[in-house]
Amino acid sequence: MTIGVLPDTMLREMIARGEITAEPAITSEQIQPASLDLRLGTVAYRVRASFLAGKGARVESRLAEFEMHRMDLSAGAVLEKGCVYLVPLMESLALPEGLTAVANAKSSTGRLDLLTRLITDEGVEFDRIPQGYQGPLYAEICPRSFSVLVRPGMRLNQIRFRAGQATLSDAELKILHQQEPLVDGVAVIDHGLGFSVDLRPREGDLVGYRAKPHTGVIDLDRIAHYPASEFWEEVRTRDGRIILDPGAFYILVSREAVTIPPDHAAEMAPYLAMVGEFRVHYAGFFDPGFGHGLAGGHGSRGVLEVRCHEAPFALEHGQVVGRLVYERMAQEPAQLYGAGIASNYQGQGLKLAKQFMMS
Repeated sequence: MTIGVLPDTMLREMIARGEITAEPAITSEQIQPASLDLRLGTVAYRVRASFLAGKGARVESRLAEFEMHRMDLSAGAVLEKGCVYLVPLMESLALPEGLTAVANAKSSTGRLDLLTRLITDEGVEFDRIPQGYQGPLYAEICPRSFSVLVRPGMRLNQIRFRAGQATLSDAELKILHQQEPLVDGVAVIDHGLGFSVDLRPREGDLVGYRAKPHTGVIDLDRIAHYPASEFWEEVRTRDGRIILDPGAFYILVSREAVTIPPDHAAEMAPYLAMVGEFRVHYAGFFDPGFGHGLAGGHGSRGVLEVRCHEAPFALEHGQVVGRLVYERMAQEPAQLYGAGIASNYQGQGLKLAKQFMMS
């Protein structure tokens, strides 16, 4: 098999071979340019703690240790803020040797501060699936800022498959940037492509949003339904600096406009813990064509999901806060990100999740 991230065409081949199965059957809407959306099943387990199955153990057998109660999702159910849930997914895997997988939250999931991670039987890491894995998939869901209403079939996370080592070295990334600019400015390349925070917008002084602590429930199926002002406080500055409050969740935006060429994919990764007491991003997949001219992007800025930890932290304009790790595609996808598919975020700037109405 060609080394690289598997595109939509190869995902369809995996489904045809029975390497990805589901009940009910996988739909075409789930297949993205370089990933597959995963769907919630019909039951959620409220658990007292996050856990991994561990070597030699199945998730189902460990549930007895952690389960508090179970909920039928068929008519919709609320996952409450601050609680941890485990939801069996509709999809299962039978990975061949040489093929690994990695999962990540979808964009809207991350922008809602909805921590969603994949776990598997015998798993010792979140969101990482080794070659040869055969078995079910589960989503661990922890709403951090808002309680949410969910139903079976909702797609909160996605999975990406890769053959071999597809990550570009810094030297290869520099060459790619010379061939086709990956950012609209100086490229900071150090274990990936660094990106910084924009706290000096071209117009006005709105630089981000902070989640309000006491809000109503969000029905994830309702698009452009909730007034943003009921769930978010605007963050404004005229001096290129904001102070992050411990425990608070922010939506900010990168200073750089990013491009993902059609024959590459990328994943957002944290920068260095030493740069500050905060974490950037929950949702991290960037598909081929993101911000690319062929897909109508012409550079799209990365939305940053930021949570501050133990101490207040002064975040400055232009401070490097994360990095994009680029990978080769095994082949170009048949459909690029944002080109003819229902993408809410191509050509984006500062933008909340699709459930909110912007004033």
